Amino acid sequence: MFHIPPTQIDPRGLPPPIMASEPGSFARHTMQVRVPAIVRETSALNEFPADMSNALENLAREIESGAVQLLHEDTPDRVLWQEAWGDAARAGRAWLDAPWYLAESYAYRRILEAMRYFQPGPWQGFDPFRAKKLTELRPHVAPRLVDITLRDLPADLRERFETLLYASLWGNRIDLSYAVSAQVGRAARLEDERVNLLVDDAGRVWDFLRLHPRCRAAIIADNAGTELLMDLALADFLLTSGLAARIDLHLKAQPFFVSDAMPQDMKAGLDALALGGDEARALAERVRAHMADARLQLATHWFYTTSLFYFQLPDDLRAELAALDFAFVKGDANYRRLLGDAHWPPTAPFEWATSYFPSPFVALRVLKAEIVAGLRQGRVEQLNQVDPQWRVNGKRGVVQVGF
Repeated sequence: MFHIPPTQIDPRGLPPPIMASEPGSFARHTMQVRVPAIVRETSALNEFPADMSNALENLAREIESGAVQLLHEDTPDRVLWQEAWGDAARAGRAWLDAPWYLAESYAYRRILEAMRYFQPGPWQGFDPFRAKKLTELRPHVAPRLVDITLRDLPADLRERFETLLYASLWGNRIDLSYAVSAQVGRAARLEDERVNLLVDDAGRVWDFLRLHPRCRAAIIADNAGTELLMDLALADFLLTSGLAARIDLHLKAQPFFVSDAMPQDMKAGLDALALGGDEARALAERVRAHMADARLQLATHWFYTTSLFYFQLPDDLRAELAALDFAFVKGDANYRRLLGDAHWPPTAPFEWATSYFPSPFVALRVLKAEIVAGLRQGRVEQLNQVDPQWRVNGKRGVVQVGF
């Protein structure tokens, strides 16, 4: 099952990968500071036994200054991670010497090994990030925000769609591995955020869906909590308006990148909506009805919690995505995987760079990494002058189509 598929593109045509070692980069800061802090916080927020806490502390120190250690548990994905690292890890390669996405994704896999996620016993299948996720599901937090958004929807069908599309986009700011929302905040009205859109293809998405009514669509989700609940509001609109006949919601099968959504987060989110107000409660009821009618279906795949990119899709997932009429690809990590986490020129055509993707899609992404494509000439220079941290501070977003 777990394997590294052949690429759908010639990797020699890719720009150089973003490396964790690049001086002054957000990638380096992530691996030297953010990820070790997340490992330690995960230990602090859970009542793990001493040996597990020690294993997590050792992992944090290893990432800060040690050589990469390969997985030692006998698990189905062990060979895949060994192949991903190749001989370099066996030769004592440092974490900072690796491509950023490989290093970052592997750190989350190592957290699961340290807390015995796959081993029989009391910690098997336990989400070490659950405590953080639950703080966002308190009635006055994510459920209340959804309720307010649904209460204020415009009557016009297109405006309603765009409002929910943007709500799904900006929900990506609330990322528990990176306190973007606390630093950036949220505009009083969604329309006030339009100035922060570097690319806005919402109109093209609307036109496509209008030309392909009752389509089969998918939402490839990113974060649990606010973002997932906004995704559900968008999915509900697509189904109730007749724009979609079926939506597959792709989730992670195991914990990944702290707040990434899993099926159990879906259940927790629906339960939380019931306490968020009348509109939120009604949304939860409609979503449950969509699921009972099989119009909204949950999907997972091992690919989503690996270091693979979207041009390395395994055959079964590629066929599943190719059967779609349209896909909503959510979040920063998925955006990085679409572009191979490489140093693309910001003006490189996004549609060209992602032309291998097996179905028409839109990327809904808040910028939290040093990678972007599809910007117009001169935009980068302008942004550098007004906000040197625009690539990583989560203030700006894109709605970019891949068709």
